[in-house]
Amino acid sequence: MTLRQANSRGCFICGLENPVGLHLVFYEEQPGEIFAEVVLKAQYEGFPGMAHGGVVAAMLDEACGRALMGSDPQKPRFMYTARLEIRYRQHVPLNQPLCLRGKALKDRGRMATAAASLSTQDGKLLAEAEALLVDVPAQDYQGVDLESFGWKVYQEEPK
Repeated sequence: MTLRQANSRGCFICGLENPVGLHLVFYEEQPGEIFAEVVLKAQYEGFPGMAHGGVVAAMLDEACGRALMGSDPQKPRFMYTARLEIRYRQHVPLNQPLCLRGKALKDRGRMATAAASLSTQDGKLLAEAEALLVDVPAQDYQGVDLESFGWKVYQEEPK
């Protein structure tokens, strides 16, 4: 069963109210595997007609973390990236549907690894990454009201 993950208001990748953000919505296909549909507009351009590599890196980083986050908005696993290795395979085009995927690899307690990929809708691999992630210490967000940051599962918008 596919479950929608929580979004925030301000995050560059998933913040639904961030005026310069990507507004991505992530879905957990099964534990440890997520995806999001992406269409990058001209404001994310690097070279003409191509997405900026830093924007691609940010999306891959987020997909790695979300693969380990889970789908319960009340008990998310927040992690920060200790290492991110990216392989850019082809330029990333603007204004066309892309698929961002993340997959948990190994979980070693407070540290874990995950992989992510960005592909065209027909499966052409554009970029991929592997990350080493570390749990954000619970005391760093203990007592924080996550909903006050807009951290929740938002209703689907009608199409």
